[in-house]
Amino acid sequence: MSYNLDTCCDTSDVFHLDMQASTSELDDFVYLISHDVRNSVRALIELPQWIKEDLSQAGIKAEGSVAESIELMNNHTGRLDRMLVDLLTFSRVGRLADEEPIGVDDALGDILEQLRIPVGFSVRTELSCDTLPMGARDILTLLTQLLSNAIKHHDKSSGEILVTLANLSNHAILRVQDDGPGIPSQYRERIFAAMTTLKPRDEVEGSGMGLAIVRKIVQFYQGQIVVCSGLNGQGTTIEVSMPRTKKSAALNSLQN
Repeated sequence: MSYNLDTCCDTSDVFHLDMQASTSELDDFVYLISHDVRNSVRALIELPQWIKEDLSQAGIKAEGSVAESIELMNNHTGRLDRMLVDLLTFSRVGRLADEEPIGVDDALGDILEQLRIPVGFSVRTELSCDTLPMGARDILTLLTQLLSNAIKHHDKSSGEILVTLANLSNHAILRVQDDGPGIPSQYRERIFAAMTTLKPRDEVEGSGMGLAIVRKIVQFYQGQIVVCSGLNGQGTTIEVSMPRTKKSAALNSLQN
């Protein structure tokens, strides 16, 4: 049997489409599993408290190894719940997203009202342009993860975070800069991997999904992300370059 290769479709296009379909199916799977498992985890989170209350009603004070075991259960179930929440967030990137100009100043205002900014930390903004073309939920997730990351990994009890947004050609450049400990250059690619932290989770609470979520959002909107030094040569700057429109993103991909 022989085949006329001239009539075959471009296998690279087929592979690209197959990869897109596989990624979408994987995201759907992660979403469903994380959602269902979290229902069980919520019950596990309440279990240590139920045990403590039952002991109290029986006239037994939870102390010593019993108290330590209950606290350990609280810590691990809380960590598992945070991981599932972040997996749900990761799987939702781009889901039902209508790309439109979103006001960054308003989005930051909403986020800062919800985030618990520690006393001693300040967040400044310098926005020379007003909007980013993204889905509303994705831009809230992007900014929340970047700000949370800057605060959580700071090495001091006080610090400064600067958020800037500017136009450059047909791209919007978003920067989140801090004056924390910084990230050595050899680790700057690793920080975007899922479930990765540079410090043990006993030292810094988190699932290690924050910057993986950020990278997925940026890739979904065909942008680019880089890490460099932060304020006054210290700390970290995470710079996101986002195409102003889908048309400019498509043109940029063709040119590359």
